[in-house]
Amino acid sequence: MSRLDLPPQPRILVIALRRLGDVLLATPLVRSLRRAWPDARIEALVFAGTDVILAGNPDLDGVVAMPARPSTAQSLALAWRLFRGYDLAISTQTGDRPTNFAILAGRRRIAPVAARLSGRLVRHVLTRSIPAGEGLHRVEDVLRLADALGIPRVAQLVCPGGGSAAVGPGVPYAVVHAAPMFRYKQWTRDGWRALAGELAARGLAVIATGGPSEADRRYLDDVWAGLPAVRRLDGALNFPDLAALIAGARVYVGPDTSVTHLSAATGCPTVALLGPTDPRIWGPWPFDGLTAPWESSGTIQQRGNVWIVQNPLPCLPCQFEGCDRHIDSYSRCLDELSIGAVMPAVAAALAFRRNERQETGGAPDRPPPQSATG
Repeated sequence: MSRLDLPPQPRILVIALRRLGDVLLATPLVRSLRRAWPDARIEALVFAGTDVILAGNPDLDGVVAMPARPSTAQSLALAWRLFRGYDLAISTQTGDRPTNFAILAGRRRIAPVAARLSGRLVRHVLTRSIPAGEGLHRVEDVLRLADALGIPRVAQLVCPGGGSAAVGPGVPYAVVHAAPMFRYKQWTRDGWRALAGELAARGLAVIATGGPSEADRRYLDDVWAGLPAVRRLDGALNFPDLAALIAGARVYVGPDTSVTHLSAATGCPTVALLGPTDPRIWGPWPFDGLTAPWESSGTIQQRGNVWIVQNPLPCLPCQFEGCDRHIDSYSRCLDELSIGAVMPAVAAALAFRRNERQETGGAPDRPPPQSATG
């Protein structure tokens, strides 16, 4: 498709009204835009609370954060603020709210549209559109918008910038992030405790991270009770510092959560414990890009600096919210995942970082990929 014509020094708005991980997975599109229009002013519209994942992003000139459930007055004020303020507005998702903001904000606007009557109607007020993706990895899905704009893809996640590596312990360490947002993505207490013991036995300091919420704190109090060797930093780090901490780790282990996507993006050897989630759509995106798609299930899969560990029951990946199909449900695939199934991936990830350091003479400092296509 031909490149979309924009005026000099265009103003561009990228709309990503989803959770933290989704916003991070939209950063390859922002980087593609920055490379295509280096003199543009590029801003993002996101929900308040998810803007933290964009802190220090070098490709953005500004972030507009809106309440997840705005009042009528707040919605009207935001619409007035955005109205025709941009030469190009891009919605990264289907749905009335993000698409309407793109239509309001941009003189030119692009969005994915669903294959139903409302989508066919909306397509007529968009400058360009793409069909809603089915079964694509979320990064690949978002980068189809770059294709529709006629610009090269840059398939690289961009981490929060400006963090301090001084939060690390000064000795070789592992980062363990045990608390996902929802119960159905949790591994077992015994599993996390056994993992900490195995990492310590390999001579690594163990740093436990987590969110600032009271629910996270209670959960982690239970997981790490009586393990003084585990240094807890849950709730103590902003996202730039968290990214810097993980980047310096010998290995990171975590469940299906935004921090696991962040870890993969830093280049740290990352072990992701997945339950009902379909890795073909939501598997962590490796630092050097996803050269081959993730399989739907397997005991251990590796792509680049990422290992996915699953308990491949016949129902996997169901894509449901646990066995009871709600966010507080258990997930049998995770409850029955043993430490013995996890440690081979951890050992491989540790060897990966060791070999990498031997090849580079120190910590990896690889340039980002310039472009990629999928």
